[in-house]
Amino acid sequence: MLTESRKEKLITLCQELIKAPSYSGEEEEVTKAVKNNMQKLGFDNVKIDKYGSMIGHIKGKGTGKSILFDGHIDTVGISDRSLWSHDPFGAEIVDNKIYGRGASDMKGSVAAMIYAASCFAEDKNFKGDVYISCSVHEECFEGVAGREISEYVEPDYVVIGEATNLNLARGQRGRAEIKVETLGKTAHSSNPQIGKNAIRHMINLMQEIDNIDLNEHDVLGEGILEVTDIISNPYPGASVVPNLCKATYDRRTLVGETKESVLNQIEEEINRLKEIDEDLEARVYYAEDEEDCWTGEKIKAERFFPAWLYDKDHELVQKASTGLAQVGLNPEISHYSFCTNGSHFAGEKNIPTVGFGPSQEHLAHVIDEHIEVDQLLKGCKGFYGIMEAVLK
Repeated sequence: MLTESRKEKLITLCQELIKAPSYSGEEEEVTKAVKNNMQKLGFDNVKIDKYGSMIGHIKGKGTGKSILFDGHIDTVGISDRSLWSHDPFGAEIVDNKIYGRGASDMKGSVAAMIYAASCFAEDKNFKGDVYISCSVHEECFEGVAGREISEYVEPDYVVIGEATNLNLARGQRGRAEIKVETLGKTAHSSNPQIGKNAIRHMINLMQEIDNIDLNEHDVLGEGILEVTDIISNPYPGASVVPNLCKATYDRRTLVGETKESVLNQIEEEINRLKEIDEDLEARVYYAEDEEDCWTGEKIKAERFFPAWLYDKDHELVQKASTGLAQVGLNPEISHYSFCTNGSHFAGEKNIPTVGFGPSQEHLAHVIDEHIEVDQLLKGCKGFYGIMEAVLK
């Protein structure tokens, strides 16, 4: 399926996407590159939605199932460019590795799925529909841009293209960002007895939170609740007893855990501590954020992105595994260790979803990020195999 000519074109497409900087909210340049390439490669329709995600559509020869391949086109920043051995936007090929920000996470995968769809349409007479979504703002809000995409496409199946080292992922833990606040009363620190120190209340509360018995899943592993920052008000607190203390927790969730159940665990600890300390005033809630899209639209979300998991014998898992084997890959069936746009497609919408992508998880967000050319080519073959297995 990948002739020498096709391989060169795929590599060139990957390089073109890497050369277009696309930090979250600044994806316009790479979106235009994607649109131009989809049109050149014979996609039937291309659409940019209100958030700035690009959706390409290839129609089959008759009515059938629809499958959506999703890959985000935003990237994290590069921090100190002087630390990079290769230009982060140069897309240099050295030792059969393509270097650049987003090469692994996940412009290589996006290039592979776009080119696989084009080759599949050219080679096969199929029924159904292939969609490729190049989504924005994933680094800020896993799955939120996907809400607009799923409403437009209404897919029967979804493939998340995040890196799996060419293995097949059938689920992931979810992620939540939780804020815990304690309230106090300001006073001069030379007379602390007339105030109420919010930090001291937070210390006591955090000790209780540390005792929460988190769930464990036989596939996804342990739930996680880890404090990631803490700050008091006023700050700096020069000779002032603080009247507010706020802590942020990163919560990794498991299937079956809901928005309500996750917060209830902390609320129970607050209520338990209030029975001991009647002066305690505290609350817990999910962080909420709003960002600008390159289209001028605002994207806003509460930071709770659910877990999801499908059985090994699920129809899509089996078809995808078969399709990968038919193109010469030998995937292990596993799961993601991080959060993806699958939190929306599978976790919120319950659309059958798997993950498959070239490159390795640990290459995301690092200095000298890269993707191996061999992984890129095999990833393209894998996407092609999944299309064939699902739509044959």
